[in-house]
Amino acid sequence: MLEYIIYNHGGSGNHGCEALVRTVAGLLQKVTAIYSEAPDQDRKYGVDKLAAVWPACSSYSKVSADFLKAYLNLKIKGDYFGMDILPYRAAIQKMPSDAVEISIGGDIYCYEDYPKFIRLHRMIAAGHKSVLVGCSLEKELFADPAFVEDMKTYDLITARESLTYQFLLDAGIKNVKLIPDSAFTLPKEMLPFPDGFHTENVVGINISPLVLRKEKQSGIVLENFTRLMRYILDQTDYTIALIPHVVWDDNDDRSALRQLADSFGVNERIAVIDDCNCMQLKGFISRCRFFIGARTHATIAAYSTGVPTLVLGYSVKSRGIATDLFGTDENYVVPVQSIDHPDRIRQAFCWLQEHEAEIRKHLEHIMPDYMQKAYALTEAINTI
Repeated sequence: MLEYIIYNHGGSGNHGCEALVRTVAGLLQKVTAIYSEAPDQDRKYGVDKLAAVWPACSSYSKVSADFLKAYLNLKIKGDYFGMDILPYRAAIQKMPSDAVEISIGGDIYCYEDYPKFIRLHRMIAAGHKSVLVGCSLEKELFADPAFVEDMKTYDLITARESLTYQFLLDAGIKNVKLIPDSAFTLPKEMLPFPDGFHTENVVGINISPLVLRKEKQSGIVLENFTRLMRYILDQTDYTIALIPHVVWDDNDDRSALRQLADSFGVNERIAVIDDCNCMQLKGFISRCRFFIGARTHATIAAYSTGVPTLVLGYSVKSRGIATDLFGTDENYVVPVQSIDHPDRIRQAFCWLQEHEAEIRKHLEHIMPDYMQKAYALTEAINTI
């Protein structure tokens, strides 16, 4: 029987990664193993109940030919990517030769270390069929011949938004389909909000250390959110839920959210949501009247449950998804790099308020068909 193995999974402390594992495994039904960068996180959130979870990385011999070659390339050429992939070799060698390897790292190629993933895929594709699921790719990547060649060696690529899909087609890559992010199909679980918190008109807010690092003026993003929250508290009867979606030690949304909460002291109209699994987080987000988010899969949780959403974006994925849903990203995405005024996000939120009814009606109208398209992933992979 054909089996599927998931890899390029960073660990479920990133609840976007968790959502991808859960939904890809749910759609395919034949995932037998998940190779994870953080197996302990997957066990904590129950992902190990979907399939066996194995460590993607392990120790390696420093007297092997592979190590010697990588070390010489580092010292002579300054090429550290060979060293980076050494911990993955043992796991790749254990992968069954008849398994289809599915990379769920939708934006792994969008960061400076993307050559590492080219080399990892080269090792995997040498003995297996491979699929890149739900990717978003910046246009600048296609100027790199090594990247383009790597894309051509996948048996299937699914682009989660039309901008990336067109970039792939324009580069002459044929093995590509346009299929929405599988996380749109994630079920939700309902946990109670904190005691005493009014839940009728909740504004959900998610920000991340990553977007803070992308800002052009130091402190401008937090200042924007502070002004937004002050506006909500002073000018509306809404309450505010601060919702983390990634809790990795070096990239923890709670650090930025706590800064915001602390700046307002104890306030019964502000709640900081505790960490929980991605389905439970989607349950909180689905009960928001509005949502402002930086993490892609937090905003997908909002879109998919019909919540008017403002995205604090920094890349093609936020622009592409919004464009596919609304025909434009204008007014739906605020590029973090463009924020140069302390009221930029408040102004964007006011636009969302003014257009709430039509946005809700639009999402209610398009979302069933859009989500149905995500289920096409099953047939696309089963027929490669």
